[in-house]
Amino acid sequence: MEKIRGFEIAKGFENKGINLPERKTKYSAGYDIEAAEDVVIPSFKKEKNPTLVKTGLKAYMQNNEFLMLCNRSSNPKKKGLVLSNSVGIIDKDYYGNPDNDGHLMFAFYNIKDEDILIKKGECIGQAIFQKFFIVDNDDAKGERVGGFGSTNK
Repeated sequence: MEKIRGFEIAKGFENKGINLPERKTKYSAGYDIEAAEDVVIPSFKKEKNPTLVKTGLKAYMQNNEFLMLCNRSSNPKKKGLVLSNSVGIIDKDYYGNPDNDGHLMFAFYNIKDEDILIKKGECIGQAIFQKFFIVDNDDAKGERVGGFGSTNK
């Protein structure tokens, strides 16, 4: 079978009981993503980096597609969790990169006064595959050389 788009277990997570994402209803746009392990997200403090929540997953897709990582609509109100980048964009060439194999992670801030515990297997966000377009005379030739945050390196 030719691989078109989908999810796989990232290296290092093969025997950790990671569930592949699923859509819960036939009209859902997003695939529900679970946390790969327990993690505490501390209450927000200025100058503190967001907490990266591991998923144990990587995603493959077509050349003109990207994967959008979105917060759950209930996370801000119920848990105080907001994505530090508002939305995560995963490019096709992030898959299998030499730094982290394309491991998908959610970068959260906790806006509540108390620390929040995310349990392994808890749904933390959604992933939506999208097509994109390029402009006339686009001449991008760069190649990815690493993982998370490596675009301009």
